[in-house]
Amino acid sequence: MTILYVILALLAFGLLVVFHELGHFLMARLFRVTINEFSIGMGPRLFSKKGKKYDTTYSLRAFPIGGYVSMAGEDEECEDPNAFYRKPVWQRLLIVLAGPVCNILLGFLLMLIMVLSTARLATNVVGQFDANAISAQHGLALGDEIVMVGNVPVHTGNEVVYEIMNQGVAEADEGVVAIDLTVKRDGERVYLPGVQFPSQEVEGVLFGDVDFKVHGEEKTLLTVMKHTFFRSCSTVKMIVDQILDLIGGRYGLNAVSGPVGITQAVADAAKEGVMNVLYLITVITVNLGVFNLIPFPALDGGRFLFLCWEGITHRPVNKKIEGYINMAGLMLLLLLMLVVCCKDIAVLFIK
Repeated sequence: MTILYVILALLAFGLLVVFHELGHFLMARLFRVTINEFSIGMGPRLFSKKGKKYDTTYSLRAFPIGGYVSMAGEDEECEDPNAFYRKPVWQRLLIVLAGPVCNILLGFLLMLIMVLSTARLATNVVGQFDANAISAQHGLALGDEIVMVGNVPVHTGNEVVYEIMNQGVAEADEGVVAIDLTVKRDGERVYLPGVQFPSQEVEGVLFGDVDFKVHGEEKTLLTVMKHTFFRSCSTVKMIVDQILDLIGGRYGLNAVSGPVGITQAVADAAKEGVMNVLYLITVITVNLGVFNLIPFPALDGGRFLFLCWEGITHRPVNKKIEGYINMAGLMLLLLLMLVVCCKDIAVLFIK
């Protein structure tokens, strides 16, 4: 069964890559850009087939660590009148953004499925305190509608739980964290400074821990759309928070996973049930979209930055210079991926 779970995980990861590259591919097709190759995976070709209508090669490669859409004139000048670099800047910007946006939109769609499958939609209204809840001793009351955690607006119970957990990075004092809350109480907004919550430490990182339960609400068209939208936005914010925390040093390299670690995580989730897999895939596809928007060479965000420069100055970046920068970025990304994969493999053997 474990092998089956791994195969399913690889298929799920591969489908997310296909969805990403399909975004680039379809947008390029829309603007009649010549596409030389549509590839899933990297490294040696396992299979390839050339299309009859557009002369595009469709490839499956050995290593399931990404994919690409190779367009004429993407990295060099050429005679093709439909080359990528000959298209207006706004069209090229849309082609570059289409991949990450497709991943994020897929995350919204999967979140809708999860919300529809949830029996109880968690609101942001305090319904019951746990035994010995310390937040009740520091100003929070039953019936309070939590509208802000720190400086972050919240609209659902899932957002409340995540923000209290994430903002638990505050100074700990004997196992508690203090977080500012804003609530609606009897129709008025009330500011509650320094509400204390229990803290928990996971692999050296401090998190806040919610010590109350919230009310639920019935599923209607409006509540389903509300929860889908705000939970999806919260997932995007969670990914951005994690990237910033990784850069800022809150998380170490052990918190980063590559294809091996992701495959293992999906396989483990599959053993726990369909909803766990669905949630994990939602997080992964949003992660893929947000990560690719980082303005780093070789990523879509890096290409977006070059195109913005061209749009502002009306002068394209020298192709050779851009190529060198993207190659350096790609080498750094591949090195990071190699290190992370080695770490993930070592963790498997330790288990």
